[in-house]
Amino acid sequence: MRTLFRNARCWSAAQELFDGILVEDQIIVAIGAAALASDFDEVIDLNKAFVMPAFIDSHAHPIFAGREVGGPKITGLNSLDEILNEVKNFAALNPAEPWIIGGAYEAAIIGGGDFDAHWLDSVVSDRPVVLLAVDHHTIWVNTEALEQAGITEKTLDPSGGTIARRADGSPKGTLREPNAMALILDAAPPDSIERDVAAIARACNAYLDAGVTAAIDSWVEKDMAQAYLAAAKSGDLSIAMNLSFLVTPGSWSQKIKEFNTLRDAFAALPHPDLIKANSVKFLADGALSAGTAALIDPYEDNLNSHGIKIWSDDELIDALTEFDMHKYQVHIHAIGDAAVKQALDAIEAMMRVNPRWDRRPVIVHAQLICDEDMTRFKRLGVIANIQPLWCYMDSMNKELILPRLGKLRNDRQYSLRRLIDAGATIAFGSDWPVTSQIPLLALAVPVNRLHPGIKDGDGWNITEAITMDESMVFYTKNAAYQMFRNNERGVIDVGMKADFIVLEKNPLKIDPSEVCTVAIKALYQNGIKIR
Repeated sequence: MRTLFRNARCWSAAQELFDGILVEDQIIVAIGAAALASDFDEVIDLNKAFVMPAFIDSHAHPIFAGREVGGPKITGLNSLDEILNEVKNFAALNPAEPWIIGGAYEAAIIGGGDFDAHWLDSVVSDRPVVLLAVDHHTIWVNTEALEQAGITEKTLDPSGGTIARRADGSPKGTLREPNAMALILDAAPPDSIERDVAAIARACNAYLDAGVTAAIDSWVEKDMAQAYLAAAKSGDLSIAMNLSFLVTPGSWSQKIKEFNTLRDAFAALPHPDLIKANSVKFLADGALSAGTAALIDPYEDNLNSHGIKIWSDDELIDALTEFDMHKYQVHIHAIGDAAVKQALDAIEAMMRVNPRWDRRPVIVHAQLICDEDMTRFKRLGVIANIQPLWCYMDSMNKELILPRLGKLRNDRQYSLRRLIDAGATIAFGSDWPVTSQIPLLALAVPVNRLHPGIKDGDGWNITEAITMDESMVFYTKNAAYQMFRNNERGVIDVGMKADFIVLEKNPLKIDPSEVCTVAIKALYQNGIKIR
């Protein structure tokens, strides 16, 4: 069956607008004039709509997002009372849940972001409650959770993590960074594979609603990988997915055999391009909102702190070198300028040791970058993965990050224009559920550096703004390149999968403030209309 899509304004990276897409057996076989002049079996008139490649989310946590849907709905609530009321109602409606786990709360509604266990105790005291903050580097728990985890005033802060404390040294109820969060979460009942398959299905449906047909899960542990295998076999995985296996200091070398076995299992699936398990995730530091991102100069609100480096320099180099030797793409979370420098140094050391190959290393977030490190992204072939929905002065930035960094450093965040001018490759990812999975909500934010939907006002650090065309490239073509899917996705061209969206308006022709309101009229996946 050859289907011709016509009467449209089709956009694809580095091409002029064109009309005509010819699809056969899920693949684009001709575009433009060649498509319009070809034989076809059926024709679909798109009524002069704007067409672009389906979006690709090159940094996200879909299972976490799917899990959160099953807990208290606290995302977007703007007061402590609202959050507590939602937790109370959820507990009443779910009396059989042994632990109440959900997210994501806005930490900026409380000065300093330290939430108290006693506040949660006032609504649920008979079982543990664990809520994730929007940065997902912080959790807020009740007293029962602290007690079941055995955390007392005598519990020391784990390496790379912190436990907020009251004046008497007792744990307050807020824990930051994975090693501290694990003290609580390791005591919770594990998620079953069946529940995680359901979470994957929910996440895929949310992605398809948003026009996303490929994504990467950037925090995959063993049981999560088994859930993806099960979802692929059952059909619950309905978009293409890349997986990035999480490794931590001390235990990383024990994971290589396990990851190789999992990678082989995914490659043996009937449709091996459905899942690519070729990436390893490293956390180099924490988050600026939590005061745990690694900085070269100290935090202004705590001159004794430079944040946290989760890996030593030597161990990070050793781990990167070993996984790179096994042909895994390295995907490094680095937010502070010291962490970005450490990541670049480690990648450079890795490249000096190992043979050349098409490795496409990634530094994700890259919020603060030293001037001297800007050009290293291009020189080392490092992809800067940026979250476009963070590129404005939001409440977390204003209330938590700005006081910690000061205005001068704060305004150096998300230096997209300087990265572009330095020749870096930029790919966009949502970091969902930290922020929304909807690309159309985020697409214009780095263009006008304003909250989605805001037209008037001065954009934050507007000299770092990008064009709408660049933003669209970063969420399509460049995201596909990062995920080693550039031979199948990201552009509308011959030989590519027929994944594209039909929009009611052309984002290039309207005010950036309107882009977040543009509706998706249709989504075609493999040439078939599914939305």
